[in-house]
Amino acid sequence: MRESLGTGLRSKRLFDGNQARSASPTTESGYAPIVSSALPKPLRGVPHPIPYQGSKRQLAHYIVSLFPAGTVRLVEPFAGSAAVSLAAGHMKRVRRWTINDLHRPLISLWTEIVREPEEISDQYEKVWRAQIGDERAHYDRVRSRFNAHHRPADFLYLLARCVKAAIRYNARGEFNNSPDNRRLGALPSTMRRHIVGASALLKGKCSLSSMDYREVLESARPGDLVYMDPPYQGVVDTHNHRYRHGIAFDEFTAALESLRRRSIPFIVSYDGRTGSKRYGRSLPASLGLTHVEVPAGRSTQATLLGRDDSTFESLYLSPEIPVDLRHLRHGPRMSVETASLFAESA
Repeated sequence: MRESLGTGLRSKRLFDGNQARSASPTTESGYAPIVSSALPKPLRGVPHPIPYQGSKRQLAHYIVSLFPAGTVRLVEPFAGSAAVSLAAGHMKRVRRWTINDLHRPLISLWTEIVREPEEISDQYEKVWRAQIGDERAHYDRVRSRFNAHHRPADFLYLLARCVKAAIRYNARGEFNNSPDNRRLGALPSTMRRHIVGASALLKGKCSLSSMDYREVLESARPGDLVYMDPPYQGVVDTHNHRYRHGIAFDEFTAALESLRRRSIPFIVSYDGRTGSKRYGRSLPASLGLTHVEVPAGRSTQATLLGRDDSTFESLYLSPEIPVDLRHLRHGPRMSVETASLFAESA
């Protein structure tokens, strides 16, 4: 039996054994999110060549498990480190990919990884080995060189060495994050393994682009699944310029409405909360999406302050996303009692 998590299920509960987790309070949009009892864990064996703050490596297995059967192509308009694409390839859930990100140096790096894995591995090794014995000064030289020429190998080294693997630019558009002096970045042999593995999954089966996300969404067709992880609200256009480009809330919701009209299935990571504190505006209930909150572990900041607040990531599922109630151990978990509630309301 295959049932869909539809819009009438937003106020239901998910269970783990005999312990229930109530849905969180209704947000300003009118949603009362479903709170999943599943605690996602990284999928082993997936190659991840690009270190990246905000990567969905932790949730990728969970997200991919929600893909409709028969999905042919995965479209990622905000690909970043492409953690979901790589997990989908590892799990053999799709056959083709569209990988897009407006940040051109990132797509240039992906192009080299996919098309010339050995060459970019050799270049990274050369940059990495040149740091030995002069680590801080070398990092500064590579950062200056990247800002002048945007070479993919330099960018990969900076991401492997910088604080929290965070892409940050100053007001002049220069990469300005500092090095994490506790580490030297991935060993060349480790980086080569991840690069070659990612290339094996994607080469000849993906298109790479750096364009506005709305253009990418217009290209989506039946048989596609769109996964979107746009820059979180509140971290763009701030003093640290963590991202070079933000997205307007109204424009984004209009783009989702266009996907809805064309019945293109999509999953969006958009906001979240720690304890009772929410981050960003929820997507409007008028879109008819199912809002699932997925536990992402205990908040580090809350722990430092002596609190026991948990962090939850939000996923918004379009009505075309089905959930197989017989196999929910691979996605959201619930008891037989709760599964019957979903079945009755379908």
